[in-house]
Amino acid sequence: MILSRYIARRFLWAYLQVLGTFWAIMMLIDMVEQLRRFSGQGIGTTGALHLAAMNTPANLYRILPLITILAAITLFLSLARSSELVVIRAAGRSALRFLLAPVLMALMIGGLTIAVFNPLVAATQKEYDRLWAAAADGAGSTLSLADSGLWLRQGTEDGQTVIHALRANSDGTELFGVTFMLFGPDGLAAERVEAQSAQLLPGAWALTGAKRWDMTSENPEREAMILPEDATLASNLTRERIRDSFGQPSAVPFWGLPAYIAGLERAGFSARAHRVWYQMELAQPLLLAAMVLIAAGFTMRHARLGKTGIYVLLAILGGFFIFFLRNFAQVLGNNGQIPILLSAWAAPVAAILLALGLLLHLEDG
Repeated sequence: MILSRYIARRFLWAYLQVLGTFWAIMMLIDMVEQLRRFSGQGIGTTGALHLAAMNTPANLYRILPLITILAAITLFLSLARSSELVVIRAAGRSALRFLLAPVLMALMIGGLTIAVFNPLVAATQKEYDRLWAAAADGAGSTLSLADSGLWLRQGTEDGQTVIHALRANSDGTELFGVTFMLFGPDGLAAERVEAQSAQLLPGAWALTGAKRWDMTSENPEREAMILPEDATLASNLTRERIRDSFGQPSAVPFWGLPAYIAGLERAGFSARAHRVWYQMELAQPLLLAAMVLIAAGFTMRHARLGKTGIYVLLAILGGFFIFFLRNFAQVLGNNGQIPILLSAWAAPVAAILLALGLLLHLEDG
């Protein structure tokens, strides 16, 4: 147990070192990119630093498997150079038993990642999206889901429009049982429009079965009017902006994903991408453990045997291959070309089996 705790502690320290290094580099790169992107809006160093601080956790979260394999390579190389690996093997500790400590530590890191780090990343990503939209055009569109249906907001310099619909089609371009509340620049309600359905056209909503109330009159109901079938309502929304209003699945905290998926499906939207992401998050600890095993298969050897650089390169390439395979499977899962469970769990399980096969071959021939 003392030796296992020592190895686990060494791996955790290596992981934190690699994580901190990548965080500093990505923070600097992102800050420079924000300064370049919003130079015309007069954003200063403080504003760029704020945007970078909100965006870096999400970027870092995406490459955690690569950080894990680099940390494992660092651990095994340091143990080999100090001859600790030789002493451990000479004491009768087998390779698989030796790897139990770093693999369990990787599983623990993966569990803490989805339980603690994931909600933090979701919060910072949502704040970054809000800040980016405000800095980009000063007027954004927001979509939220509730038990009563879905809510949209479209805004211009002339005022805001709050849209409520009981349900919608899969991409949000056609709403049913919809209500539009138009607010003037002073923030007071100006008009209310209810329609059986509304279809998004370039620059406007095409209304069907619509009725309009003037909220500035003394008796809005008495002066209400039925709109013609070809009535439209101006809008600056597009299919892409509505889609982007959902945000990425990573912008939803892990613990809130089941309820969010249920809300999407209840409103009529497709939640397949969020289901794939949820399963991939559940498989995250297994993927991190697979990265440790891949690194061990190539670098858990004595430094005097030579060709260390080649084996390190092979380990990194193996990690990149599994990382690419996982992302490719995610795309296929989002598009519905493969089952959700297969897209999330195939890459980690395949990586573990291949790494174990390599380790057994090296140990037992």
